[in-house]
Amino acid sequence: MGNGHHLEQPLVSFQVITDTHVRDQADHIYNRHLEKALADITSYAKDSSGIMHVGDVTDRGLPEEYQELQRILDTQRDALPEIRYTVGNHDIGAILWQDPPLNLTTMTPYEVGEVLGHPERMSEGNNTTGDAPITTEGIWQKRLNDFTATTGMKGSYHDHWIHGYHYIFLGSEQPHPKDCDMSAEQLAWLETTLSEQASPDRPIFVFLHQPLMDTVAGSMKDQGWYGVNQDAEVKSVLSRYPQVILFSGHTHWQLEAPRTMVEAGGQLPTMFNAASVAYLWTDEDERLEGSQGLQVDVYADRVVVKGRNYVTGTWIEGAEYTIPYPVKVKVDM
Repeated sequence: MGNGHHLEQPLVSFQVITDTHVRDQADHIYNRHLEKALADITSYAKDSSGIMHVGDVTDRGLPEEYQELQRILDTQRDALPEIRYTVGNHDIGAILWQDPPLNLTTMTPYEVGEVLGHPERMSEGNNTTGDAPITTEGIWQKRLNDFTATTGMKGSYHDHWIHGYHYIFLGSEQPHPKDCDMSAEQLAWLETTLSEQASPDRPIFVFLHQPLMDTVAGSMKDQGWYGVNQDAEVKSVLSRYPQVILFSGHTHWQLEAPRTMVEAGGQLPTMFNAASVAYLWTDEDERLEGSQGLQVDVYADRVVVKGRNYVTGTWIEGAEYTIPYPVKVKVDM
């Protein structure tokens, strides 16, 4: 190939960001990091197929945070590629992670409405006396509705065909404080959706906020950051589609860490940790100020994934990965 490789244009490019944790103060460092990340992406990502967000869009799923997200997006609306969103535990969980944490399950529908906006609507149709705690279902509906109203997504799981490639978003269907809980319907839907026009030489992109256990950086059992209650079932479905590339967030692990990518093996497809736009975490189990994400370039015979530092607007040394297609699966003998 020689240098011809350098001139070759990708067939499709997109960006993966996650864990933006937008706060209700405009000048919060997380919000500034998101503004910077989006400005950086628009500066280099021409003809993008879209930005794929892997969850924890907001820090607590509050109306003021969604308004801030809207404000940030509006400042760059004209230049920005379309953003598609995964639900994260901070967006839809029954616990608001603040100091001290706020547990919605101990509140009445009216009180939840006061915290999350629209108190009058929350109490309608609840024939209970005003002091009964809200149901899990009530919390879930309210949290998911707020998320979909701002993001425009169709629910906690959805898929999109963009420029001939398949993008599949999975997500929790319970307001679990940290973990992802999927219904049997979602797992069946995943199986069916993966099979649509599937071909070994064409990547399928899957997005899920929480990583699967013992896969990418931060998901090791003793680190405690994995959290898909149907871990075994999801792995079982994915094992039949080695051409999948799964992107997860949740751990905030910096892209300099080993295991940013886990290669397709006999049992699982390729997986990536997408770091975080708000702040980072290290293998030393320390919090780090910083903001990172991924650039994905798809060619006829490979996918190239590169780590980006949004604070400096530069590519991350050593965080560049090439996945050849069609995928050759290593079979464990």
